[in-house]
Amino acid sequence: MLNRGHRLIAAAVICLCGTLAPAVVGAQPADIPPGPLTLEQVLGLAEARSETIAISRAGVDRAQGERTRARSGLFPQVSATGAYDRALASEFEGVFDNADFGGGTDGLGDLPFGRLNTWRLALAVSQNIYDGGRVRAQTGIAAAGREAADLNVATARAQLLFDATQAYYDVALSDRLVRIAEATLEQAGETLRLTQAAFDAGTQPEFDVVRARVTRDSQMPVVIRQRVNRVVALLRLKQLLDLPQDYDLQLADALGDERLPPPPVFAARVAEVETALTVDERAVVSVAVPSDAGFPDRTAVNEAATTVRLREASMQLAEAQKMPSVSLNSTYTRLAYPSGVVPTFDRTNWAVGASVSLPILTGGRQRGDEHVARAELEQARLQLRQTQELAALDSRSAWAELMAARATWQASAGTVEQANRAYDIAQVRYTSGVSTQLELSDARLQLQQADANRAQAARDLQVARARMALLPDLPLGASTPQRLQPFQVPQSPQVPPATRPQTPGVLTNVSTQGGGFQAGSR
Repeated sequence: MLNRGHRLIAAAVICLCGTLAPAVVGAQPADIPPGPLTLEQVLGLAEARSETIAISRAGVDRAQGERTRARSGLFPQVSATGAYDRALASEFEGVFDNADFGGGTDGLGDLPFGRLNTWRLALAVSQNIYDGGRVRAQTGIAAAGREAADLNVATARAQLLFDATQAYYDVALSDRLVRIAEATLEQAGETLRLTQAAFDAGTQPEFDVVRARVTRDSQMPVVIRQRVNRVVALLRLKQLLDLPQDYDLQLADALGDERLPPPPVFAARVAEVETALTVDERAVVSVAVPSDAGFPDRTAVNEAATTVRLREASMQLAEAQKMPSVSLNSTYTRLAYPSGVVPTFDRTNWAVGASVSLPILTGGRQRGDEHVARAELEQARLQLRQTQELAALDSRSAWAELMAARATWQASAGTVEQANRAYDIAQVRYTSGVSTQLELSDARLQLQQADANRAQAARDLQVARARMALLPDLPLGASTPQRLQPFQVPQSPQVPPATRPQTPGVLTNVSTQGGGFQAGSR
């Protein structure tokens, strides 16, 4: 038992937590819109807060700097220098003091030998006349690097938007699955209550009560698992949005719209694709991609082509290294040798010249550089061809995924209606005492599976639409939608088939084996 002092301390701690909790959990970041967030708002926040995109954009700035540096070789190079020397000891000290050498300011004593103070101001100018194509090749490499950086930004943005879309609908799906599991648990609890009342009245055997309790208790782990899945999905979305883990994140989309239109942010891009889709009953079994389907140009292919151009420029640079280089240079210098510290620049040096550089013997370095550049160019060309083939395969895969997701979602509508009807009939039959509790459990599990299938199909369709809309900029192989853990339902106690009542019009061939979403009807 707690004494009075301990109770007071506990009460104070509870009050303090109650005071601080709204400030910590309910804190609203300045750039987060109030209320439930739509997909458009989530994507905007993800892009604005993404370190990946910021890093990619910094890469663009770096590539632009490389391009500016490469082009600098085309323009004159001008530099200015200034220097001051103070002689502490000189070999010419006293040489020109003799009158025979014209000592004094009118003779050789004016020459800049052994002066205590020396000032120099110099201006140097140089201009490349011929470099064998080095600057042009370096400029081509820098231009290809800038183009690759721009493409990298587009790829990073598309991947981020796709990941955020998946995370958004994963949260919506997990929230829907939690509600389905909780509703099923509530239904199982109500069945247990009715069975217990019938047992107390002497109209039901104890076996039915035990079976109803087992069914109810078996549903609890499902609820717990789905709640954990929801927490994990929320944490993933918060991580993409750079939000605190304790932030109360609410979403506006619950996957409950029976029309399920494409997300507005992707609607324009998806509309043209979906109008070309023709999904019939055979599409549920086999999804065929039209041979005349026009697939978009892929950024991954453009990146591979940019790499080829970069390697071609590198090859040109390697070949240019064996060519001579010619440059003009000029140096203009003003000098002063004052007896004091303050200079009077009364002397001038000005020279103009040219320089030629030609490699004669490099010990095999030039041949090695050309060999490496040639091999890298061939490798880049082969990778371009491979990327083109993979891009065609990836595009057709995305098209087929969208067709399959749309067909699955359309097929799930009728299953939910039939499952609801079957559960209503089973509930009435069980309440009237003309069916067994096992029939009611089977109908309930079938309804749970149908609702979960419907929610999963809605999520998959929206994600497939997002993938198709973002497909041009998505990297190859990284755009395959990921699925949540399959919705597991507890197994109902089984009895021999001969003892199970067969009622016309009721869904009876339910399969819950393997953890899938399998349901059928008679």
